[in-house]
Amino acid sequence: MTEDHSSTTGETELLVVGAGPAGYVAAIRAAQLGVDVTLVERSGFGGTCLNHGCIPSKALIHAAEVAHEARTAHEIGVHADVSVEFGEIRRWKDRVVRRLTRGIELLCERNGVALVEGEATFEDEGTVAVRDGSDERRIGFERAVVATGSRPIELPGFAYGDGPILDARRALELEELPERLLVVGAGYIGMELSTAFAKLGARVTVVEALDGILPGYDDDLVEPVYRTAADLGIDFAFDHVAADWTETADGVATVELEPTGDRPDAGDDRLESVTADAVLVAVGREPVTDSLELENAGVDVDSNGFVETNDRLETSNERIFAVGDAAGEPLLAHAASEEGKRVAESVAAESSTGRAGVPAVVFTDPEIATVGLTADAAEAEGYDPVVGRFPLRANGRALTANASEGFVSLVADEPSGRVLGGQVVGREASELIATVSVAVANDLTVDDIVGTIQAHPTLAEAVEEAALDATGDAIHTY
Repeated sequence: MTEDHSSTTGETELLVVGAGPAGYVAAIRAAQLGVDVTLVERSGFGGTCLNHGCIPSKALIHAAEVAHEARTAHEIGVHADVSVEFGEIRRWKDRVVRRLTRGIELLCERNGVALVEGEATFEDEGTVAVRDGSDERRIGFERAVVATGSRPIELPGFAYGDGPILDARRALELEELPERLLVVGAGYIGMELSTAFAKLGARVTVVEALDGILPGYDDDLVEPVYRTAADLGIDFAFDHVAADWTETADGVATVELEPTGDRPDAGDDRLESVTADAVLVAVGREPVTDSLELENAGVDVDSNGFVETNDRLETSNERIFAVGDAAGEPLLAHAASEEGKRVAESVAAESSTGRAGVPAVVFTDPEIATVGLTADAAEAEGYDPVVGRFPLRANGRALTANASEGFVSLVADEPSGRVLGGQVVGREASELIATVSVAVANDLTVDDIVGTIQAHPTLAEAVEEAALDATGDAIHTY
C-alpha cells in the first residue's frame, strides 16, 4: 500500500527513485540494515523487467515452447493436435506478473520501506519533488539512489504505438497473434521474441543491419540458434535497415528496407520491402534519466544519458548513487540487483564489495549463457588459457530430453587451473551456467568442479565433463 500524498513535505535517510530490480532491492536491503527508506515509483513496482520485460517475455517463451514441443512430439512417438489461444496465454502471463508485483510491494511493506507513487524530479542536491496527477510532495534526503532503468530506443520514423509499430512491451501486450511479424534487430530481445512468436504460429521475418544474429557472441554459440530459427521458418534480411513504412487502411504495414553496405555477395538477398501485420523494433535500450532534472542535483550524465559513476557507484554528487541500467552496462536485472545491495550496504556503513562472475543469458532456442572470460579475453589479460569442452550430444539426459544440440565450454588458466569463464549453448543453459558462475566468483579450479559428484543422468554432468576435458582427463569425449 502506498503512502497518502496529502502530506506536502517529508524527510528520509535514503530516497530510492525507481522500484525495478536495482531500486527495490536497494530499498529492502537498506531497510533491513536499519536505514529509514522511501521508495518512489511512477509506473509499477518491479520495473520494466517484471512488468514488461524479463518475466512476461519468459512466460510467453515458455508457452511457445510447450506449443512447439507438442507439435514436434511425433518425433518421439507422441501425436497431438495443438491449438494456440493467444488471449489465454496473455491472461496467464498477466497473472504471473501480478503475483510477483504484489509480492514486491508486500516485501517492501514488511521491511518498513515507505512506498510513494509518482514521478520524481530533483529540485536541488538534497530534495526531490514527486508528482502524481494533481498531487505533489517534496522529500528531503540524506542519500539518494537513482535506479530508473532503461527503455527501448526508438528508431527514427518508427514511433512506438503508431499503428502496428511495437516495442517489446507492446508486443507482449498484443491481444491477438499476428499472422506476419517483422522484427527489426537480431539482438537478444529480437531473437528471443522472434523465436517465441514463430513457435506460436506467426510467420516471422528478422531485419538486421549487421551480417548475423546476436552481435557480440562467438559464432559457435550463435550457429545452433540460427539453425533452429531457420528450421522454424524465420526469414532473415541481414545487412539491411528499416528505412520507412506505410500503413494500409486495414492496418497492414509495408516496411521499406535499405542495404547497409555494398557486399558483392549480396545478390538476390537484397530486399526492398516486407509486409507485416505487426512490426517489433528491438534495436537497443537507452537510460530513463532525462526527466529527473539531475543537473539540479549536480549529477553528471554522459552523452547517451547514462549517469556517470565511480567504482563505488557514487555520482558526481557524493550523496547520490546510481545503479542498474540508469548507470550503463551490462543492462542486466541480476547485475542491477547486486549493485542495489552494494549501495544499500554502503549507505548503512556495512562492508560491501562487488562480486565477480556476472552471467548473461539469451533465452533463445537453444539458450545461450556466458560468464567471465572467453579464451581470447583471458589471453589478452595475460593468462595462459586452456579450454575444456563437452558436447551435449554425448550427455544422456540431453538425449533423453530430445535436446542434444549444443555444448558446455570452460576456460581456465592452465598453470593454476583457476576457472576464468564459461560458455553454454543448449537446453537449460541458463541453469547450467550457475555452477560456472560460482567457480568464477570464488576462484575455484577445474579440479574443484571435477571433485564435485553430479547426479546421473543430468545435464549438470556436462559441466563436470568439460572440466575433465580441461584437465586432459576426459572420459566421455574423444
